[in-house]
Amino acid sequence: MEEIFKNSKASSSSSSSALVKDQEEMNKKIEEFIATLPVESDGSALFYQFKGCWYPNLFSVLTIQGTITADLLFKAQDSDIILASTPKSGTTWLKSLIFSIVNRKRFPPNKSPLLTTHPHILIQFLEIGHYRNGNIPRNLDQLPKPRLFATHSHYASLPRSIRHSSCRIVYICRNPLDNLVSLYHFRRSFGKNQPEMDTMYENYSRGLTDFGPFWDNILGYWQASLDKPEEVLFMKYEDLKEDIVFEMKRLAKFLGFPFSVEEENEGLVEEISSLCSFEILKNLEVNQTHKPYREGGVSANAFYRKGEVGDFMNHLNPSMVENLMKITQEKFAGSGLVFKYSLNKLHNS
Repeated sequence: MEEIFKNSKASSSSSSSALVKDQEEMNKKIEEFIATLPVESDGSALFYQFKGCWYPNLFSVLTIQGTITADLLFKAQDSDIILASTPKSGTTWLKSLIFSIVNRKRFPPNKSPLLTTHPHILIQFLEIGHYRNGNIPRNLDQLPKPRLFATHSHYASLPRSIRHSSCRIVYICRNPLDNLVSLYHFRRSFGKNQPEMDTMYENYSRGLTDFGPFWDNILGYWQASLDKPEEVLFMKYEDLKEDIVFEMKRLAKFLGFPFSVEEENEGLVEEISSLCSFEILKNLEVNQTHKPYREGGVSANAFYRKGEVGDFMNHLNPSMVENLMKITQEKFAGSGLVFKYSLNKLHNS
């Protein structure tokens, strides 16, 4: 891929006309490259496979363009914070928590931008936000430090500047059964002609899902967290549901913004956890609208459904549960990673 784009040297220091020309040239080469990639249909949309990752329904080409452009041009800073996740595994929740923890001196909970701004605006994705459709953002150096970004890409597909820096990466994981159900309902919010649960289940089980296979996405960050625990923090949705205060304190310490004794005594941890709770966020006016949270995005309220652990039992039949748990056990065998399918209950994988 580097050979294809070696002459594309767009720079924020270039003139506006040069930037436009560079971007057009780069996007043309990326489009030609994408046309050579493996492609499959999930029954309603096409998925393109790039570096072992399926890029995802409805936005495949736009997302791959953003991923490649970010890999070529994004310059990570050691102070950056990257939130990584598979879609529908607690991303919105963790965006809210990270933003609130890092910015608590600027924005106390009662004056938080979260009260009026969707979490996905406050922390934007690299590939489907800042670099969407091969866009070359010009204002990243002006963002407040630490800069906050998000990604759904596999660890191996992260921009090389991220992997070669000392920035902090937080990965949020959810048990595959609940993740599948949440993805199903999220896709239904896109409109008609979305896959039925049987089709979603079959595709998910063989790895054809947004930024899948899910096992490769999860295991890449799991291994990175074992290899570089000072740079990669692995978190689980179910742990956040079970003990939010403990997990918030662990998160804050990892980010370099630990809560002081005074803050803990004043109840700030609980205040932030309350502000960022599913119930509070879901009922804010900004998150209840059916309008897209950004241009070209899905409706703001599509990110808030139930937020429960174990909801898969209401949507998957026993055969689906058994087969998907068997696949999960096989894929994660020997990794040391275990999932919770209900609170207070661990299952070995």
